[in-house]
Amino acid sequence: IKNHRTGGGYLHSHYHLYPEGVGARQQQITTYTHKDDNNKWVIKRYNTDKLDGVHIVRSGDLIRLEHVPTRRNLHSHKEHAPITKKHFQVTGYGENGTGDANDVWKISIIGERDGTKVTAVNCKVKLVHYLQTCALTTSGKQLPKWGYEQQEVACNPNLRDPNAVWNVEENMFDKLRNVSFEVYAPSFLDRFIESHAVMFQGNAGLKPKEGEITSRPWQWPINYRGQFFSGSNYRIYLLGNPIIWWSNLVFLAIFIIVFLINAVKHQRGYIKSFSDAQHQKLIGCAWLFLGWVLHYIPFWAMGRVLYFHHYFPALLFNSMLTGVILDYLLNEISKYFPSNIAYTVYHTILVIILSSVVYSFVLFSPLAYGMSGPNASEPNSTMYGLKWLESW
Repeated sequence: IKNHRTGGGYLHSHYHLYPEGVGARQQQITTYTHKDDNNKWVIKRYNTDKLDGVHIVRSGDLIRLEHVPTRRNLHSHKEHAPITKKHFQVTGYGENGTGDANDVWKISIIGERDGTKVTAVNCKVKLVHYLQTCALTTSGKQLPKWGYEQQEVACNPNLRDPNAVWNVEENMFDKLRNVSFEVYAPSFLDRFIESHAVMFQGNAGLKPKEGEITSRPWQWPINYRGQFFSGSNYRIYLLGNPIIWWSNLVFLAIFIIVFLINAVKHQRGYIKSFSDAQHQKLIGCAWLFLGWVLHYIPFWAMGRVLYFHHYFPALLFNSMLTGVILDYLLNEISKYFPSNIAYTVYHTILVIILSSVVYSFVLFSPLAYGMSGPNASEPNSTMYGLKWLESW
């Protein structure tokens, strides 16, 4: 039985119980995204274990679901779910398939009348608890380590929950004829769309590991904090070159000011066209600025775990913008000098800037190639003077 949401897992259970203080101390029910023997369930009538002949399950039937390996029934009661407290807890309950009235569920095919035959693969069904009137659902939230980081299964009193949709992916019953799965095979386009939806969903749901250092988008452009990559004898710390990082911010601000001034001049007729080389550089910078925005701003809307290296694609655009706007500014500055020394001024300033960049690389290279000795926070460390921010 598989949850129908994109990237949904299989209805799953195992011998482990919910820990003390997490609802009733009964067997855990989760969803698990891999095929496993613990995903197997037996569909039984709600009032008997006896089976005479073949009985087709139909929409509106009352059933029980018995977990094959543990022989406990799918069960719910008015205890809070482990994470989503407004939902009810779902557990495995009973012994050898015998439980109580809280094991009874009503199976309904979405969009069909009662009495419609339930078929594997192509039927979307809801399992509604008979006594609590709540729908079996998965919240998509990851359980802690006691739940093996599988996804929470709960019973939602809101029967319209879009995640409370399931389908029987595979049915094994000797008295029914076998059908090839090729009959239900999706098209290439369907598989393509679903695989990308699963990737987007999985990416959006990534959470930090315990004790892991993460960062937020506002920290990246200002080089607020780096990222540890190694803590052995040679310590490696991922940190942006502050000379380049902060210069990028300065030149980004300069570009915005220069571009706005030129746009106003053009609007008022001071600049007739943007055909000359200097103005073409500004147009190029505008495209690079757009690239920076598109690779940086979306991270502000993301709820997933984020790291320092996520800024690197945007950094490339910012660095290229810095190079182009620097060339623009040097050419503008050169215009204020006589033609016989303008060339010298241009290249002198350029050499000073490039020398500063090379020197800063050499200065901070131990961060990338490995630091040894005392920590940078200790006065006797060779890196002590380079810890310019307390957050580094």
